[in-house]
Amino acid sequence: MNTKWHPSLNDLSGPKYRALIDAIRSGIASGELAFGDKLPPVRELAWRLSITPGTVARAYKSLTDDGVLDAAVGRGTFVAGKAPQAPAGDPLYVHSDAAIDLRSSPVPDVGQGPVIGRMLARIAAGSNYIAYPTAESDRPARAAVVDWIGQGLIGRFGPEDVVLALGAQNAIIVALQAILSGPAPVILTEDLTYPGIRHAARLLRARVVPVAMDGDGIRPDSLEDACREHGGQVLITAAMVHSPTTRITPLHRKQQIASLARKYQLQVIEDDCFRLGDPGDTPGYRLLLPERGWYLSSLTKSVSSALRFGFMICPHGWADTARQAAQSSYYGLPQPILDLGAELIRSGEAARIRGLVLEADRHRVRLAVNALGGWDLEWREDVPYVWLRLPRGWRASTFARACESRRVLIKSADEFALEDDNAPSAVRIACNSTASEAQYQAALTEMGDLLANPPMKSDILMG
Repeated sequence: MNTKWHPSLNDLSGPKYRALIDAIRSGIASGELAFGDKLPPVRELAWRLSITPGTVARAYKSLTDDGVLDAAVGRGTFVAGKAPQAPAGDPLYVHSDAAIDLRSSPVPDVGQGPVIGRMLARIAAGSNYIAYPTAESDRPARAAVVDWIGQGLIGRFGPEDVVLALGAQNAIIVALQAILSGPAPVILTEDLTYPGIRHAARLLRARVVPVAMDGDGIRPDSLEDACREHGGQVLITAAMVHSPTTRITPLHRKQQIASLARKYQLQVIEDDCFRLGDPGDTPGYRLLLPERGWYLSSLTKSVSSALRFGFMICPHGWADTARQAAQSSYYGLPQPILDLGAELIRSGEAARIRGLVLEADRHRVRLAVNALGGWDLEWREDVPYVWLRLPRGWRASTFARACESRRVLIKSADEFALEDDNAPSAVRIACNSTASEAQYQAALTEMGDLLANPPMKSDILMG
């Protein structure tokens, strides 16, 4: 049964979602909410408090990320600390085919599994995996990364500038460990950003400050305002391909951002995980800022989601510091992963697989555009997701829940926003789902039907 707890936000200041977070924490501290208590459903609590469902969902999500609440799909949201009892007959395990998951972007299966398996067998047959890693045992893999990226995108660099990591998320954490200092470090990033940045900042006890965007990416005036008001040691940006909007920051805007980075002594971490196509004539920030530009990517989105082979190219003079941070965290990557990553690149298989993945992604994106192109859709053929701005009558959280009721999972803008007032009425839809093409097209049809029939349609017609 739902708890009868009924908070009041009247005496709490700040954004409403933050006030609700404080109210829930106070309720737990006072004993009004006990471990295992079920919180009211999002819509019910929103109605009680006269706030939007998206505000409640954002508060619940933030507290779930912090471990204060537990969210159980199909059962509700509970105060963490005691496992909620499943209703009679409710399955404890949800099979992968229970819903069409368009939230994440796994690499499509283009036959790379058997290729990787055979390559691992060959590598293992000629190796003696006994000794600890050394300063040079990952050098062949670092040299392969140099060949993989090339010199034109981020300026001249060699194996000595490369630090390897367990995927791009791990690379971001290592880079931040190398850069951040002081008791209250500040990270600047886009006001819509990959949730992993929030998690990395929380892990490192850093504060994240959002920077407003426009069609060309981060706005220089907003970045300067943030630097003046909050300071900041590092800017994290996905300027090559932004998640969730698919936007690409052009050269002239990058030059403006680079000038501000020098003025305010910002390190710039550029996350280039989602780009599969040609970057064109737009260089990375490391070329524009060789003394403070960091380039991060991995093989996760282009070759295999199971292959946690990430890398960062450090600014001039920073590689030893970053390598020391990496070695303090995990000493070294497993040698089989190093050997596999190097062999995939050297043999040409990684490039071949990336080409097949790009074609598969393009096909799925075209299907999404054919089905939803009549709505306000932002997309690129070489990016494995689309950004859908919702029509009047829909909010992001309510649309996501409506899709979930039809067994389709997507991400609302709330999951990418850093501040409540910066969450637009939009959703991100991943296109390279593991669902079959028939399931994927059925999901697109369901979303199109929902878009055409918003819950507040009668209000729109009367207005």
